[in-house]
Amino acid sequence: MRPISYSRATDAAGAIAVVSADPTTDYLAGGTTEIDLLRQNVLTPRRLVDINELPLAGIDDAPDGSLRIGALTRMSEAAVSPLVRERFPVIAQALEMGASPQLRNMASIGGNLLQRVRCSYYRDAVSPCNKREPGTGCSAIDGFSRGHAVLGTSEHCIATHPSDLAVALAALDARVHTRGQDGEQAYGIDDFFLTPDHTPHREHPLQHGELITTIEVPTAPVARRSMYLKVRDRESYEFALVSVAGALSLVDGTIADVRLALGGVGTKPWRAHRAEGVLLGASADRESFASAARTEMSDARPTTFNAFKVELAQRAIVRVLETLKANGSPA
Repeated sequence: MRPISYSRATDAAGAIAVVSADPTTDYLAGGTTEIDLLRQNVLTPRRLVDINELPLAGIDDAPDGSLRIGALTRMSEAAVSPLVRERFPVIAQALEMGASPQLRNMASIGGNLLQRVRCSYYRDAVSPCNKREPGTGCSAIDGFSRGHAVLGTSEHCIATHPSDLAVALAALDARVHTRGQDGEQAYGIDDFFLTPDHTPHREHPLQHGELITTIEVPTAPVARRSMYLKVRDRESYEFALVSVAGALSLVDGTIADVRLALGGVGTKPWRAHRAEGVLLGASADRESFASAARTEMSDARPTTFNAFKVELAQRAIVRVLETLKANGSPA
């Protein structure tokens, strides 16, 4: 047994000071991922600071039309929020598909974004893994990699980012607000998640002790007609093989605005900028949708076990766009 000390934070400044001062101290929110990794000896903190009493929960409609979701808001609360469901249905759908009801009642929005990869080699605490122990190698590259990434990979890591919510937020240009020893920061969602490159153990730019406080989702008329498609091995609680967050706006059959992000295929929530570039101003037809999907996946680097994801992702993109077109989209 490893002794772990535990304390409850009563104010954000105190919690930040305590965690920032000690690299072996971590925050504890919902704990739905962290406790599993503690039990598996993948994470080995000496102290946990419980932040659940901090005033960082709730959903607010900002004066500029953006939505602000507190980092300690539970997934279940955000999923049923009328503001979220009406203005950003893709977020509500991603939350509902992202975990079982029991987990959604415990897991926090901020913790969901920071959850660690589901790679079995990372989680067994024995296999070489550059995320867990930098420089030891990536067992997945020559191992069983059916669930791993095909975009944003490197020779150091091919693990897939697991969050469904993050994919929806990537499509909507969300911003992550934080507070740390150096004050408050705001990160664009695309910059908040890092590809492995030469530092696979760094998944985000946060300093140790920097605390997520709020997720800001800017107003976007196109988001009112949006959806999240998750393709998985089973319909019940399961991680994505491929997922697509999409929103589409048409004017006289031409694509006036489009948002696409992919999950299950990237080492980070993957904003499909190349596909969007093909689609913007194009006719809303299957040929345009398929061309955009091929373009986005043209840089994929699959392994023998996950090569099917390239075709599956293209089909999923086309399906989302065709569904949004059929259901109507805001002008």
